[in-house]
Amino acid sequence: MAPGGVLIRVKAVPGAKREQVAGLLGDRLKVKVSQQPEGGKANAAICTLLAQKLGVKAGAVSVVSGHGNPEKVVRVEGVTPERAREALTPG
Repeated sequence: MAPGGVLIRVKAVPGAKREQVAGLLGDRLKVKVSQQPEGGKANAAICTLLAQKLGVKAGAVSVVSGHGNPEKVVRVEGVTPERAREALTPG
C-alpha cells in the first residue's frame, strides 16, 4: 500500500445524469453521482468513484464529515496529496 493519506473537501451533487469528478468549486472538489442522497447511497457512490479515480480499494475511502450535507470531507488512505491532485484534476 502506498504511504500516506489525504482529506478531500467535496461538494456532492447527487442525482446527476452521469458520475464524474467535475473539477473545483471554490475550495472543494465537485463530485457528481447518479445515486440519490437517501440511506447513504450518494456517499457510497462518491467513495466508489473516488476510489476508482485514485486506484485504491473502495474500503480505503470514507466520508468523515458531512454525511447528510452536500459539503463533505472524505478521507482516502494510501495516496499522497500529489497523487490525489494528479488523479482528480479534470482534463
